[in-house]
Amino acid sequence: MSKPKVFEKPVGVTDYLPEAVERLRRIESNVMACMRRWGYREIMTPTLEFYDTVGVASATSDKKLFKLLDRWGTTLVMRSDMTAPIARVVSSLLRDEPLPIRLAYHANVFRAIEEEAGRNSEFFQTGVELVGDASAEADAEAIALSIACLKAAGVRKFRVAIGHVGFLHGLFDETLPGQVEAQEALKNHLLRRDYVGYREALRALDVPEAVRRELEGILRLRGGQEVCEQALALSGSPTAQAAIRHLCDVWAVLSAYEAVSDVLIDLTMTGDFNYYTGLTFEGYASDLGFPVLSGGRYDNLLGQFGRPAPATGFSLKTNRILEYVAANGAGDAGAAPRVLVAYATAKREEALRHASELRARGDGAAVTTAKVDDAAELRDVTSGADGRFAFRGQLYEQVITFG
Repeated sequence: MSKPKVFEKPVGVTDYLPEAVERLRRIESNVMACMRRWGYREIMTPTLEFYDTVGVASATSDKKLFKLLDRWGTTLVMRSDMTAPIARVVSSLLRDEPLPIRLAYHANVFRAIEEEAGRNSEFFQTGVELVGDASAEADAEAIALSIACLKAAGVRKFRVAIGHVGFLHGLFDETLPGQVEAQEALKNHLLRRDYVGYREALRALDVPEAVRRELEGILRLRGGQEVCEQALALSGSPTAQAAIRHLCDVWAVLSAYEAVSDVLIDLTMTGDFNYYTGLTFEGYASDLGFPVLSGGRYDNLLGQFGRPAPATGFSLKTNRILEYVAANGAGDAGAAPRVLVAYATAKREEALRHASELRARGDGAAVTTAKVDDAAELRDVTSGADGRFAFRGQLYEQVITFG
């Protein structure tokens, strides 16, 4: 491999310029404030974790982990999500903390992604974990909070789809008993949203036509509360029935939150079958073909760290939300106004004292100072366009001159 040029960077990582960083920090700040109002406290964990603990427990496949060796030869990983590190903390440093525990975070995470996929290897997540509550109320709280957070982030149009891994587990075990490979193939098609591939895989199976129609029928199980009733009639599996009843209970709580207008039930949605154990959900913003939010219940993870406990949570894909708000202008609300204090040398002390007073006022304005000894240039500073003032190639909402 040839030596990289000094201005090049590895594939999958991004430089964020000042305007993008301002938007990103504003999104994070607004979302974290929303989470605090719901009773969640912020936590920070290290970028590096042991592979044999957090790395193995992570929802990320092993081949997508960034691994490195420390000086003693121990394998480390760069965190690929925040859920597994938080599970480690809850099971150790917070072991004596009474349940339930509500924690929030925002952090960068790392995943080795194929170059041709056009995806990021480093990206940002902002999310919560609710540990120690197995109820439908806890799942509904996570969904309702995720909706509030999307709104706080500036996402105006979105839908949150909810499903349950137990429904497909039960349905496939009932209709395809013992056919593990066929079940996994069908689940993988659904996981990738490959409905054409799902139908083709069904046609290739040696099963009665009635079973084939039943399994193809789940592709139509998308909508509101009526989907629960349709699903209950579709499968007699106790596992599937329990999953649907739980979804019905969650829907009832979401109705009390007045959040169902933003939610639809999608029983083809699976999440990662090796990680999630119950309800799963994803949020999609309009005009984006990929989720900006994902979450669900993962009741088995804490047990891997020695403190078995039910848990649910979600994460916002903050850098994807950044793309949305930048394209829609939704992330500019609340941006600090830029103020220029321009002065001639003779007025320096008065001008800088005034700039200090503006900064101390605490109204969030970004105050810049500039020495301008050219009287003509100082006069031209106040000529504005589009409600803003141009000076030396920069735009300001307000200009104060001392000349």
